[in-house]
Amino acid sequence: MTWLLIAAAAVALLVWAGRGGLKAPRREWRLIAGGLALTALVAGILSVIRGGWILGLMLLSAGLALAGLARSPAPRPGPAPSPPTPEAMSLNEARSVLGVGPDASREDILEAHARLIRRTHPDAGGTDGLAAHLNAARDRLLEG
Repeated sequence: MTWLLIAAAAVALLVWAGRGGLKAPRREWRLIAGGLALTALVAGILSVIRGGWILGLMLLSAGLALAGLARSPAPRPGPAPSPPTPEAMSLNEARSVLGVGPDASREDILEAHARLIRRTHPDAGGTDGLAAHLNAARDRLLEG
């Protein structure tokens, strides 16, 4: 009976966590659910072998339910935010993004942009949003 209560509590916790009850990353919860599923399945098989059919079948059912939670697909992220437009960025903000002063020349702006984009480009491990932000800052300073 104790095993049944533990298995039911584990399933309830994982269902609650999977619905956003806890703010842990989804990947960790899938690993925990997989480990608990394996444990419940092994305990259920051992219980059936020893003659405890009811407890064994309950543990096997809990193990299968946990395995289903562990295999559930990760939620897809929402739509990406739109990149900033040069018109929406002030001159001061664009200067601070690129790290140039108010008296920076066109060459200084392009050099600062090239230096930063090498570090933050998506191909170099950066993000699309950061690269778009740098591009918008460059465009704002070059047009204004």
